Amino acid sequence: MTEKKENNFLIDTGNLSPKALARKHQLENDPSCRRDPMEYLPGMEIIKSDIREKVMREVDAYDYESYTAADVRRALNHEHRTIEDFKALLSPAAAPFLEEMSRIASEITSRHFGNTVYLFTPLYIANYCENYCVYCGFNCYNSIHRLKLEHEQIEHEMKVIADSGMEEILILTGESRAKSDVKYIGEACKLASKYFRNVGLEIYPVNTDEYRYLHECGADYVTVFQETYDLKKYETLHLLGHKRVWPYRFDAQERALRGGMRGAGFSALLGLSDYHKDALATGLHVYYLQRKYPQAELSLSCPRLRPIINNDKINPLDVSERVLCQILCAYRLFLPFAGITVSSRESARFRNGIAKIAATKISAGVSTGIGDHESKYEGKDDENAGDEQFEIQDQRSLHQMYDDMKGEGLQPVLNDYLYV
Repeated sequence: MTEKKENNFLIDTGNLSPKALARKHQLENDPSCRRDPMEYLPGMEIIKSDIREKVMREVDAYDYESYTAADVRRALNHEHRTIEDFKALLSPAAAPFLEEMSRIASEITSRHFGNTVYLFTPLYIANYCENYCVYCGFNCYNSIHRLKLEHEQIEHEMKVIADSGMEEILILTGESRAKSDVKYIGEACKLASKYFRNVGLEIYPVNTDEYRYLHECGADYVTVFQETYDLKKYETLHLLGHKRVWPYRFDAQERALRGGMRGAGFSALLGLSDYHKDALATGLHVYYLQRKYPQAELSLSCPRLRPIINNDKINPLDVSERVLCQILCAYRLFLPFAGITVSSRESARFRNGIAKIAATKISAGVSTGIGDHESKYEGKDDENAGDEQFEIQDQRSLHQMYDDMKGEGLQPVLNDYLYV
């Protein structure tokens, strides 16, 4: 067995067959053996949409070093901010204006969302994956404890979460159709509808008719991480599997909206590539879809790369909390009606502060492992649980989070949807 310790994770390649190890080595060292990331796989739906072209045209033309303090001042003085204003607010020239950006962002958030902050928790029901994404703890070449919850186990986990008082859940799987097919996910949605008022999905991208089926099963919204909008970087990080097909992933939220989903979430994983351009692309992705589907509830997440197996191979770029705050404030100034989610990847101190400035939703009682909510809520170890996808920083329970948000002068909200 080959083991080594890096970034607080145990890297174990001992369970891989010689054939699998050879294939892994080939994918990492021979680009010619990898599929073209723009080439769709059989069964993938191709939709006619101009959103991707619009977003990437702006990103390709973005020279963030060219913006000046005068450009930032002009953006701050505008009541309705343009794409050029958004570019200025994301640029290095905006860094000295962070305090003013935060003040304006806080005013906008208060105007449109009041002093509320929504609470939810994720539930991972499987961690099998068919992709080789070099930065992800779930990738198919990592020797981790894999687990797929059965129907009774899913319901048990949901009951444990619901008994804590939570009313919104985000269901997640690894990206494996073979182990977590659409019907399996649909049955999980039906179960979730028994226990929760709001049900989200963070799964592998699917076709419009499959999103429609999942919506009929009880899913309200979907979240898809594009990870990075930098195609050249994307293809060096996603070496195998359906996730390698960049345009199919890009169009996922639009297919979900066409399939009847009430809302969609967007995100780049900051630190994989140039965060200025990834943040711009994420914001513009929301901006253009907001105009095309004005009825949709669109939201952004802003996760930073967390410690994961083998992340030494991708040279993660440092994104400081100050930079993250600038990006979130720029999102709020440019997209005043969009929801903004800040996950437990960030510290309790940062999340307490950003909830008063720009964020509208935060997670609580979080586990990124499989089948361990009961053990975590009761402070026990469960050796049968599936391994986690990444490390979190904020370990607070729902009740701790609820009390802390009230202590910050905010009104924590568990649900504001009525079904008639």
